[in-house]
Amino acid sequence: MTINLEFPLIGIVAAALVVALVVSLVATPVVKNLAIKMRAVDIPKDNRRMHDHPIPRMGGLAIFLGFILSVLLFLPLDTQLRGMLLGACIIVVLGIFDDIYSLKAMFKFVVQIVAALVAVLAGNVIEVLSNPNVFSSNPYWDLGWLAIPATVIWIVAITNAVNLIDGLDGLACGVSTISSMTLLVISLVISDGPVAILMAALAGGCLGFLPYNMNPAKIFMGDTGSTFLGYVLAVVSIQGLFKLYTIISFAVPFLMLGLPIFDTCFAFIRRIAHGQSPMHADRSHVHHRLIDMGLNQKQAVAVLYIISAILGLSAVVLTTSGPVKAMLLLLALCVAGAISAKIFLGNNGKKSDAGDVPAEKERPQ
Repeated sequence: MTINLEFPLIGIVAAALVVALVVSLVATPVVKNLAIKMRAVDIPKDNRRMHDHPIPRMGGLAIFLGFILSVLLFLPLDTQLRGMLLGACIIVVLGIFDDIYSLKAMFKFVVQIVAALVAVLAGNVIEVLSNPNVFSSNPYWDLGWLAIPATVIWIVAITNAVNLIDGLDGLACGVSTISSMTLLVISLVISDGPVAILMAALAGGCLGFLPYNMNPAKIFMGDTGSTFLGYVLAVVSIQGLFKLYTIISFAVPFLMLGLPIFDTCFAFIRRIAHGQSPMHADRSHVHHRLIDMGLNQKQAVAVLYIISAILGLSAVVLTTSGPVKAMLLLLALCVAGAISAKIFLGNNGKKSDAGDVPAEKERPQ
């Protein structure tokens, strides 16, 4: 595939990213004070929490403000975009109330379905899926009447998948940044300007918030941010990836969002196997397991960033160079990552006698 980057588009994309970044960076301290006044504060009360003192949440509002202002400045409002932004507003309002009042899971689930339907009825629909059977004469499946329920399931699933990995300082925000940058690069390669601008705005909002959210976090994004990021990534992936009539339209979204998808599927399977509800909260997510292995928060987040980056890079190569090179790259990076992890964890174990004070402080007693 020939890479054809249009420089005017790159300029607009860069401007969208910078605007969102600056707005988010400036708005975060204001949102932090607002969260404290509204008592949207995360108080550690179980062993799933990795912090040991109250921290304001609702920081995702700053990301949303940066994103929405950038989008309104640099993109015309067509029907699909209006539907996505209206649905995003519903998700953000739901998240704000949840961060303040801790709403019931079923109520949140119903509102998320409504928000997904708003986007779907505006035209954000997965109408076809590429056929994963490469030996079939039919290159893709026409979903027909299944298009609407399939799209709603995708949007709600990704919305909650990003929310579920929001368990360490900077994790969900950083992973979402990597995913949005992945789709941004792919959009530039295929000259899909609107999707590139949307992802630049989302990445900029995340990057502006990230300095306040890295360990030790001064503010959490809360459900306001994590569900908003998942929602936007899900809807934009429909616009930018599922519409491609090739094998990559099946694989790329799952690579781009590989970490949250894997963690959510693994969590659901584990809970069902133990006779629990799939929505039952526990302390067995991937990030919890890394902490239990002896890593501190910064180390665990760095490992998961690297995994997300590997998957994202593989998605870009798959789009630009085809499946064979992408699989070879993914395999090589996984082997290198496994060797590095073994060396790193071995050294980490040797140092454990001295103790890791920050990690012990983060872990509830």
